[in-house]
Amino acid sequence: MPDHTDRIELIRARLAALDPIALDIRDDSHLHAGHAGAQGGAGHYHVHIVAARFAGLSPVARHRLVYDLLHDLIPHPIHALALDAQAPQ
Repeated sequence: MPDHTDRIELIRARLAALDPIALDIRDDSHLHAGHAGAQGGAGHYHVHIVAARFAGLSPVARHRLVYDLLHDLIPHPIHALALDAQAPQ
């Protein structure tokens, strides 16, 4: 099983398909120690992504684009994903 650093790089590689202008991925797993979803090593992550691809899309449509790229990683090794998906200003 990849460690959390490798998972962040995997998430980053997958989201590169959206050609992000900004991408920040934070591992919040330590905040959820003891949580049922954390058992077995699944992680909690926060993603902030800005991409032109999101322009004109609703927040739900933006989230769907991200989840489509990560769907096979959920619920393991990603247990939870907090997502902030924005279009450039």
